[in-house]
Amino acid sequence: MTLLLRRYRWSDQKAVWELHRTCLAQVGITEGDGVYYEDDIPRINQVYLADRGEFLVGEVGDSGVIAMGGLRRMDDDTAELCRLRVHPDFQRRGFGTLILDALEEAATKLGYRALRGDTTLGQGAALELYRKYGWREVRREERGGLVVVYGEKQLIGQPSSQLTR
Repeated sequence: MTLLLRRYRWSDQKAVWELHRTCLAQVGITEGDGVYYEDDIPRINQVYLADRGEFLVGEVGDSGVIAMGGLRRMDDDTAELCRLRVHPDFQRRGFGTLILDALEEAATKLGYRALRGDTTLGQGAALELYRKYGWREVRREERGGLVVVYGEKQLIGQPSSQLTR
């Protein structure tokens, strides 16, 4: 199975919404819990693409959008990695790694020096992926009964360190 990555287009919005909701429900994140938000999804072009960011979707054959991820500008030197999702039926095939690689490469080309992002303690696969790629934990906080883990990775100028538990 080959994942075809491409830039988001407006016609992907419904599929991105569905993938977002499916993946969050899989790990117990629900609307109103203080962790769940989706205000950026109807505005991907504005929030990501028009402001020195990127948003990629992935497809396998004629399956439609089964993976996604975005880069959102935080400041001149830092981008936030957002919405890294792979549909449960397609997980554990390296697709998250492909998206992370592509987004880190895009961040470097866009001139960012660092990436930041977050996940929850219950999203073990995401934590392992970030650790494997040199992200380090910077803090944790409890929100909505979930532990949110914040991480970062230096892209230029400093060696990366492992995300610690």
